[in-house]
Amino acid sequence: MKKTLVAYFSATETTRGLAEDLAAAIGADLFEIVPTEKYTESDLDWTNKLSRTTTEMNNRACRPKIAKKIPDLSKYETIFVGFPVWWYREPSIIDTFMESYDFANKTIVPFAAETCARRTR
Repeated sequence: MKKTLVAYFSATETTRGLAEDLAAAIGADLFEIVPTEKYTESDLDWTNKLSRTTTEMNNRACRPKIAKKIPDLSKYETIFVGFPVWWYREPSIIDTFMESYDFANKTIVPFAAETCARRTR
């Protein structure tokens, strides 16, 4: 029987919380998309034109590296991909993730979280 995976990137706790809740609600496995270089608070400062996220998002060819891979993608039929919205689109690390696997015959369901929303648990 094919399973469901919730893969997510969260620079803050917002998307992580949504991903955890979704995975629990649908009985899916959870996979965190972790950058090899963690984003700091100053990296996330969208008001700074020289911050890491600003320079990444201004360069559509940017592909931040991911620290780990999904061990066995073949066991998943449906994959939810979660991320915050940066500059009106997905963060560049999501492009890296999507280009790292062959998703043929998989159902991909994106979901996004507003980064300005703080989730309380």
